[in-house]
Amino acid sequence: MANDKKLVEAITSMEEDFAQWYTDVVKKAELCDYSSVKGCMIIKPAGYAIWEQIQQQLDAAFKKTGVENVYMPLFIPESLLQKEKDHVEGFAPEVAWVTHGGLEPLQERMCVRPTSETLFCDFYKNEVQSYRDLPKVYNQWCSVVRWEKTTRPFLRSREFLWQEGHTVHATAKEAQERTIQMLNVYADFARDVLAIPVVKGQKTEKEKFAGAEDTYTIEALMHDGKALQSGTSHNFGDGFARAFDIQYTDKNNTLQYCHQTSWGVSTRIIGAVIMVHGDDSGLKLPPKVAPTQIMIVPIQQKKEGVLDKAYELKNRLSKQGFRVKVDDTDKSPGWKFNECEMRGIPFRIEIGPKEIENNQCGFVRRDTREKISVHLDEVETKAAELLETIQKDMYEAAKAHLESHTYTASSWEEFCDSINNKPGFVKAMWCGDQACENKIKEELAATSRCMPFEQEQISNQCVCCGQPAKKMVYWGRAY
Repeated sequence: MANDKKLVEAITSMEEDFAQWYTDVVKKAELCDYSSVKGCMIIKPAGYAIWEQIQQQLDAAFKKTGVENVYMPLFIPESLLQKEKDHVEGFAPEVAWVTHGGLEPLQERMCVRPTSETLFCDFYKNEVQSYRDLPKVYNQWCSVVRWEKTTRPFLRSREFLWQEGHTVHATAKEAQERTIQMLNVYADFARDVLAIPVVKGQKTEKEKFAGAEDTYTIEALMHDGKALQSGTSHNFGDGFARAFDIQYTDKNNTLQYCHQTSWGVSTRIIGAVIMVHGDDSGLKLPPKVAPTQIMIVPIQQKKEGVLDKAYELKNRLSKQGFRVKVDDTDKSPGWKFNECEMRGIPFRIEIGPKEIENNQCGFVRRDTREKISVHLDEVETKAAELLETIQKDMYEAAKAHLESHTYTASSWEEFCDSINNKPGFVKAMWCGDQACENKIKEELAATSRCMPFEQEQISNQCVCCGQPAKKMVYWGRAY
């Protein structure tokens, strides 16, 4: 039995060292591994399968709003990147450059895309001529490269997978509507699929995307009380259109500049799933995103009929659309149970000679570890009910954590105490002056996470300087 516990004992406790706990879970659950390319990760099958679930379901949600997928080149000529001043300044420290093609030096340096605004703009300036060509609502699934100094699996790496939507519209109103629409798609996906509650709002001028007119975000709270920006949607106005001369002829035969948006979610959302739901035994995957929703564990599998019954249950459940596997390895049942928990499989089915004799099996939940006896004739119905219950309960648990770790502060002393001693979000008023943002970041290592759409009047004064307040802001330390 001692050997069965090794999987769990190898995980550092959350309370002891959350960062090490995260690394242990990522490694032990075999989600990814370090590579010989510094700062880049190898996403292993278990990790990539989660990304596939995210990709498939998010892509379907996009397409319901009229999005079409395209693919842009990996390389961006330096002259193209230079066209939008604010944008290039924002990304300059993170850009990787290609200077040679084979043995020959290139006439012009090529940037390995950190994001693809400039490529889409260069494309749209030729693609869009008339109001009849609009809107263009495109997205691409790809990888990007940003030369980060400090990296951590999924949360921050030099190359990562993501989707980036880039749309072009006739009017500012249409662009703003699309910007908010895609933010809501992300928020709904986080809630309904990932079981993660988020705060929706607008980024401050200091924190907005380089080159954007406005940036909107969904902010999630991790188990350790740190925030994670989990998806962003940007309204570019006509700034990029003017830089790249993207114009169209309107119905009055007058030339107008287009209005653009961009929005993205990356593999860092896997980090959010790990840190919102996981525990000291490993992953807890919400059923809707779990690559394997049900693991069938045969007990005394060498006894006649046990494996046959396990596979019979698998076939029945698979026909109903469940993602299900049988663990028929020669490991002990205890090891298999621990492995199911480590990998975050929503629930396992235990079936052995005793269960077969009684025409039943055991359902064991990953989130609560509750064991339920289920009649074999009711397996499909009960499995559907249980997965739905687990999905809902995981969301409610995460929501309760968010609510219990969100604080309010109306004075500087109260604000400092909350930031330093109560990990979580702190709601406080702000005057709108970047100097106060800078002071908070320098003295408390906290940043403005967003100005939420649902505003509250906590006080009339800025928590930092005491001047009249303009906005209520969510503040916190973040990944």
